[in-house]
Amino acid sequence: MQGLSREAVRRVYRFYAPVYDFVFGLLLDSGRAALARAIDPAAQRVLEVGVGTGLALKRYPAQAQVVGVDLSEEMLLRALPRARRLRGARAVDLVCADAEHLPFPDASFDAITLPYVLSVTPNPQALLRELRRVCRPGGQILILNHFKGAGIWQGLERMLSGAAARVGFNSCLSLESLQSERWTLLELRTVNLLNLSKLAVIKNDAH
Repeated sequence: MQGLSREAVRRVYRFYAPVYDFVFGLLLDSGRAALARAIDPAAQRVLEVGVGTGLALKRYPAQAQVVGVDLSEEMLLRALPRARRLRGARAVDLVCADAEHLPFPDASFDAITLPYVLSVTPNPQALLRELRRVCRPGGQILILNHFKGAGIWQGLERMLSGAAARVGFNSCLSLESLQSERWTLLELRTVNLLNLSKLAVIKNDAH
C-alpha cells in the first residue's frame, strides 16, 4: 500500500500505545463486542490478528485457547497485563509478528478475528491470504474495519487519503478487497457510532 510501510506502522503505534485505550477504547468498543458475539462458541483455537492493547481479549469464548499477534511491541506490552489477568479463566498467548507472514502452520485456528487491522497493513491482500492459510477449512474469519464510502465519513476519508504513513492507517480501503478471496461472506453489517465500521463474518472455504 503506497505510503504505508511496516516501519511506519511501528512508528505510529509506538506513539499511539500510551493513549490508545483512551482514544480508541470506548469509541470502537461496540464493534469489538459485535465481533466477539459472532464467534462460534465452540471454537477451540482463536487467533486475534492485531491484538493491540488487548481490549477484545476478555470477550472471547471461555473455553478457547487465544493467541494474539501484533507488529508493535509497545502495544503488546500494554496487552500483557490483560492477558495475565485472564489466564486463570482461559489460555492466552501473545506473539510479536508480522500479520502478512504469520508464524503458524496451515489450518491452525478455528476462528480468526481481525479488529481494525486491514487498514493498517501495507499489503491487505497478502494479509487476507495468510488468514485463509492459518484458518482451518470451514472455520471462521471475522473482519472488523472501516471501508471507504461509509456515509458521512467520505469527506474525512478524502482528507486522510494521502496521510497513511503519518496517521498509521489507510482510510480508503474498499469492500472489493474482501470479495476477491475464495471464501463465503456470510454476513456484512455496520457497527460503531454513525456506522463508522463494518463487520464481515466469513466462512473459510476449502483451499
